[in-house]
Order: sequence, then structure tokens, then C-alpha cells
Amino acid sequence: MKTKQGFVSRIGHGLIDSVWRLGVATRFLMQILWRSGLSWRRFQLIMREIFSSGVLSLIIIVVSGLFVGMVLGLQGYQTLQTYGTEQSLGVLVALSLVRELGPVVAALLFASRAGSAITAEVGLMKTTEQLKALEMMAIDPIARVIAPRFWGGVISMPLLAAIFSIVGVFGGYLIGVVLIGVDEGAFWSQMQAAVDVRDDVLNGVIKSVVFGFAITTIALFEGFDAMPTAEGISRATTRTVVTSSLAILALDFVLTAFMFKGV
Repeated sequence: MKTKQGFVSRIGHGLIDSVWRLGVATRFLMQILWRSGLSWRRFQLIMREIFSSGVLSLIIIVVSGLFVGMVLGLQGYQTLQTYGTEQSLGVLVALSLVRELGPVVAALLFASRAGSAITAEVGLMKTTEQLKALEMMAIDPIARVIAPRFWGGVISMPLLAAIFSIVGVFGGYLIGVVLIGVDEGAFWSQMQAAVDVRDDVLNGVIKSVVFGFAITTIALFEGFDAMPTAEGISRATTRTVVTSSLAILALDFVLTAFMFKGV
């Protein structure tokens, strides 16, 4: 009986702690948005973070996009061949990437590579008291350190998702047209006719922007809230990857329901 009560008590404390952290993170996001004016006036700070979060993530995005597109080409051709519609391979590859796989897989990779790096960097600055030093010099650490990283990640995320989808379509073309022999004209013309800019491309961009907001907020909050020890930074980095991945999948379900199911 005591064991059961202890289990229920731990669940209750866990829920209360989760709700409390969600409230603190929301307040942290409001502070970032409120103090972002200085960052936009010194745009070179944001450009530096776009390079750190976006450009340095290009290799893993391009390589992963190429392989995902090639797998879609192989699997899609086998499925479509069963129904005699293999000429629609371009449509299947493009819609799969633009609507779903491009934003989601790119976001998961971005959270693993750039999100964890942001948490570790901010956590290390807190541990070595660089953030306190800025406050002592009358420099707002939110405006000087946190906000540029936030906007750098938000801007980088949709660009990386677009590159992932473009490279993925090229991978599907290599497998479907070059290797298997699907008609090149049918591949591109059916893709052009089926992919709608507003319903498919724009919704994919909106997804990736929302994912960018979620990932960078989680990464910065975990770094800013980390225990100022090596173990604390390690735990914060792990929480960033786990929480961001779950948030991406949950947000993807909600956004997909609204965008493509008419809910």
C-alpha cells in the first residue's frame, strides 16, 4: 500500500514539476521576444548564430536528405509498380518530403546537432559565470547572448528543411530516373502538377518555423537553467535532445491535423 502511495506521489510531483518548468520556459520565451530589439539592431550577432546553427549543420542535412530521398525512390517505385503507376514516383517523393519528412527529419537532426550545441554553450557560459560578468558590466545577457541564438535558430530551421527536401527530391530522381529508368518527363511533370505551393510548400515552411521556435526555446532554456556543473550541463544537453524530439513529433501531429486533414 505504501509502495503504491509512493508511486502515485512521485507521479504527482513529476507532473507538478513539469507544469512549473513549462511556465518558467514560457516566461523565458517572453523575455527573449521582449528583448530582441537590440539583437535586430546588431544583425551581425544573428548572422553569426545562423552560421553556427545553420551552415555548420549543412553536411548532416544534405547527406541525410540524399539518403532519405534515395530510400523513398526505391520503396516508392516498388509500391507504385504494384498498381502500375510507377510514373507517379516524382509526386510520391516530392509530397512525402515537402509535407512531412523534410520538416520533421530536418528538425530532429537540427535538435540533435545545433540544439545540443546551444545548450552546452549557454550552460558552459553559466558555469564559468560569463553571464554574471555581463550583468556586472550592465549588459543584458538575454539580449546579448540568448536572443541572437534564438533568432539564428528560428531563421536556420526552415532553410535547412528546404535544403533537405530539395536534396531528397534529387535523391529520388537519381534512383527513380537514372538507376531504375522511370520516364524523366513524367517524373518532373507529374510532380509539378501535383505539388501545390500554398497547400504543400507553404504548410511545410510553417511547420519548420514552428519547429525552429520550439527547438531553440528548449535548447536555450535548458542551457540557461542548467546546474552549473559538468554533470548538470550533460543532463541539460540530454534533456534538450529528448524534449525537442518529443515536442517535434507532438507538434507535427497537431499541425498535420489542422493543415492536411481539415480539422
